[in-house]
Amino acid sequence: MIRKLAIPFFLGLFLFSLQSSAQKEKDETITRILFVFDGSQSMYARWESGQKIDIARKLMTKMLDSLQSLDSRSFQLALRVYGHQKPVPPQDCNDTRLEVAFGYNNISKIKRVLRSISPKGTTPIARSLSRAATDFPDCDNCRNIIILITDGVEACDEDPCAASRELQKKGIALKPFVIGIGLDENFRETFDCVGNYYDAANEKTFQNVLGIVISQALDNTTAQVNLIDQNGFPSETDIPITFYDRVSGKVKKQFIHALNYLGNPDTVYLDPLVIYNMTVHSIPERHLDSIRIANGKHNHIGLDLPRGSLELKMPSQRGGYEDLKCIVRESGKPDILHVQDFNTIQKYIAGKYDIEILTLPRYTNKNLSIDAGKTTTIGIPPPGVVNFSSSAPGYGSILVSRNNKMEWIADLNPKASRQSIVLQPGNYQVVFRVKSSQKSEFSVSKSFAVSSGTTTIVKLN
Repeated sequence: MIRKLAIPFFLGLFLFSLQSSAQKEKDETITRILFVFDGSQSMYARWESGQKIDIARKLMTKMLDSLQSLDSRSFQLALRVYGHQKPVPPQDCNDTRLEVAFGYNNISKIKRVLRSISPKGTTPIARSLSRAATDFPDCDNCRNIIILITDGVEACDEDPCAASRELQKKGIALKPFVIGIGLDENFRETFDCVGNYYDAANEKTFQNVLGIVISQALDNTTAQVNLIDQNGFPSETDIPITFYDRVSGKVKKQFIHALNYLGNPDTVYLDPLVIYNMTVHSIPERHLDSIRIANGKHNHIGLDLPRGSLELKMPSQRGGYEDLKCIVRESGKPDILHVQDFNTIQKYIAGKYDIEILTLPRYTNKNLSIDAGKTTTIGIPPPGVVNFSSSAPGYGSILVSRNNKMEWIADLNPKASRQSIVLQPGNYQVVFRVKSSQKSEFSVSKSFAVSSGTTTIVKLN
């Protein structure tokens, strides 16, 4: 049984305040509510003060009247009815139809259709949910909600749970609301997998449930994302964040995290009907899954994100590199995490990293420590330029001595007799043979030194 909540049915002021809060969002979404209404034969049964169909019509009409007083630009309504076209027997499991399509200011039309319904047929819940997929026209800024009102369970040997899951997985609609009118308590488990189930055991509860469901459907809830630094304060900021719908995997919200003028994480608006997975696009990324937003309260979403900075410096670029890069990997991992430009500062999650600077020769640093709240600076001397010249193009390579062994650094261009290569300061050797020579013994080997900011000429003949 649903808890007894002192929530008036006429939600005008309450819903207006919710809607006003939602309008604070820069890009307001449109809430589209599809009512899937039971028009099957069993709705003629007696319940409380009258027949189920009459009570449902009356209370639905009151609820629609309360919505009519709101600014309709923020929501659209539609009505699908099942079990109202073909009598039983025989059973017609295709007896489901969209009676009122989505639109603005169509409440009067929905009320007219409700008044005209004569319960006749069966209860094709699964097929109604499946057909509902086509009831929502394409829309980039819409949140789609289904409210199923029924007094019976599936009667067509199909699976409403599977139909609901498919709607959610495809991102067509959020998890539906299900209002059971006078259903046996034992049927709760049947509908729990379909959606958020509310048991309207009596007429008064049905009235309250309608109000609760509508208020939740139109509500957006405030939240803040606390990115915790090394001292336990929510001070990390200016990072892109993506919220995904956990079921469909679709992006629901993206923003650059900000601190307000008080230095606190800024307020964002999130849909309390969605279970979120969050990605903070730090380096490396951090994830928080299965985030549930509590309706009607300010939510705090916390994630540890202690960061430090890596500064790459070269004192002078005169005669040096125009676009020097540094490859950054998490320590001991092969995948490239980031490629950072020189003479920049980049923030990383505190930890150990392997860096590789794309100089000639390469500069590497294993297990480099980046500490939270601090800046780690890596500096390299400016390079020098070496001009190679030969009487004719040939094959050659530049080598450097390391640990008493010669290591390859770079190849010369076999199509050019004159070329320039930028190298870090140090002592090198070049081995060269012109193309026209077919004998290895005609190769030449020369040693040369490179100094920062200078030009070295090496003749290969």
